[in-house]
Amino acid sequence: MNIYVGNLSWNLKDQDLSNLFAPHGEVVSAKIVTDKFTQRSKGFGFVEMANDAEAQAAITALNGTEVDGRNIVVNESRPKPEGGGGGGFKKRSFGGGGGGGFKKGGYNKGGGGGYRDRGGYNNDY
Repeated sequence: MNIYVGNLSWNLKDQDLSNLFAPHGEVVSAKIVTDKFTQRSKGFGFVEMANDAEAQAAITALNGTEVDGRNIVVNESRPKPEGGGGGGFKKRSFGGGGGGGFKKGGYNKGGGGGYRDRGGYNNDY
């Protein structure tokens, strides 16, 4: 069974998580999720236990207990929903052109619309 463990102290390591669950049964794996850029803990992790009955006992025994000054949340991990957003690019707005017309106190320099040069006319002839 896969178990979610949340509200973890940032000081804990994978081995600490494994040691926390070991008295309750066989721990197959224990992994604290870290930020991929800073390598700092995100404050949650997952523990996989071989026996479902032992896993349930661990959840019951550890949920709400204090570990390194924080009350941890322990429950059965739910699988990610199917058909999730699959990465890729997010739609973003990259600003807009400047407004047309004049800015207060002078001409609209560098914006869209408005006049292009200080003379107020486009001299492309």
